[in-house]
Amino acid sequence: KMAEKQEEPSNTQNGEPDTAEEGEEKKKKVKREDLPPFEIVTGERLPAIFFKFQFRNVEYSSGRNKTFLCYVLETQGKESVTSRGYLEDEHAAAHAEMAFFSNILPRCEPNLRYSLTWYVSSSPCCACAERIAETLRRNSNLRMALLVGRLFMWEQPEVQAALKKMKAAGCKLRIMKPQDFEYVWQNFVEQEEGEEAKAFVPWEDIQENFNYYEEKLAEIL
Repeated sequence: KMAEKQEEPSNTQNGEPDTAEEGEEKKKKVKREDLPPFEIVTGERLPAIFFKFQFRNVEYSSGRNKTFLCYVLETQGKESVTSRGYLEDEHAAAHAEMAFFSNILPRCEPNLRYSLTWYVSSSPCCACAERIAETLRRNSNLRMALLVGRLFMWEQPEVQAALKKMKAAGCKLRIMKPQDFEYVWQNFVEQEEGEEAKAFVPWEDIQENFNYYEEKLAEIL
């Protein structure tokens, strides 16, 4: 479990651990390591409490000011390699989208083909959309699909223009359907150790909110 260390602090920050004892244990670990200010957190699976809050496709996303980005990257050369994981940004300088291109895929090798799928809690800001479009324009061997839970500040003309730019650069952009949330739940969310994986429980307005955002995105694009 590669990501444990990095995820530890986030767990105690958000939501109470299951038992007081476990909470104490975690607090000790956090203190002992004297953690740097939060920046980009990377890992394989994110805590369920984050998923349930951050990915929820609500219309007004108050308090949801972080970006969670789950990715599946398939690299096709002599052999195909698939890597997956997630990034989150913590009010640091870099957004998760930018961090992906700095940390996970700093460069595309010209002799390989890349197929990239992102599941992101909300659509990118103008600067990140610009970076995505530019990366796609520069690398004709990179294909990208971007699935978002919510649209970020979509009423703003500059945000709409940025989304159109991404589409023009070849990025497939769509709103996450209930099945996509289920996919993220199964593939990117921590399940309790030793338990059967819990089934994904859709929230009440998941389908309506998907319809709402899908309509908005269709109007923009």
